[in-house]
Amino acid sequence: MKTTQIQNKSNGLIQIKNLSKLYSKGKIRAVDDLELTINQGETFGLLGPNGAGKTTTIRLLNGLIKPTSGTASINGFDILEDTQEVKTISGLLAESPGVYAKLSAYEFLEFMGALYNIPKSNLKTRINELLTFFDLLDRKNDLIEGFSTGMRQKVLLASAIIHDPEVIFLDEPTAGLDPRAARMVKQLVKDFSNRGKTILISSHRLPVVEELCDRIGIIHNGQLIAMGTISDIIDQTQTQTLEEAFIAITGGNPSSSISPWRA
Repeated sequence: MKTTQIQNKSNGLIQIKNLSKLYSKGKIRAVDDLELTINQGETFGLLGPNGAGKTTTIRLLNGLIKPTSGTASINGFDILEDTQEVKTISGLLAESPGVYAKLSAYEFLEFMGALYNIPKSNLKTRINELLTFFDLLDRKNDLIEGFSTGMRQKVLLASAIIHDPEVIFLDEPTAGLDPRAARMVKQLVKDFSNRGKTILISSHRLPVVEELCDRIGIIHNGQLIAMGTISDIIDQTQTQTLEEAFIAITGGNPSSSISPWRA
């Protein structure tokens, strides 16, 4: 299916060229010939059903897995040849991240800060600022293994932005968060956007994407099948809401009212 793209003449900070990831000897195309440009300072949302290829795309862009074909660049750094440079300028909140549960929140952030070579003279202040922002300062010496899912998510998000990266990848950033914490994260994304950061959000939570993203791309079966502003995509599908447009694009009848309980 041909991608619907709204043209933007700005320079792309993230350039994805014919990116593919195949499994099972090519039988499973997790990402299929993806072409995408994300502009500097843009908050871009990657939408899709579960298993559509969103997380695989983010893992490819961060060098966690290697593509079968194609490549991409982040601020001019090739994801295959300049892996360390990409990691230095990027922050990643993964969908299912690992965390050292036997460390305290402070110790974990201290460890992550050291990986990014943040000077010790600045690191303590930075950690305390983040813990304060995420309302975790009074728990900074508690082991992460005793934290709730939402508290762990806050620590992991803090670790993703501890080095103040220029590019931020957020895979389901509000997963496991209560409404207050989710609102905090959304405000953080808006603040980063106002500071000119480039942000890629992967999600299937439509309200989050609607509130935060300048443009969105819809991925299905590994292929990017629609792209543009939310209003563009709604207009193109002749629907009334992003939810209806999403269902229409990915397959299904957005106006269906058939109940499974009906006789």
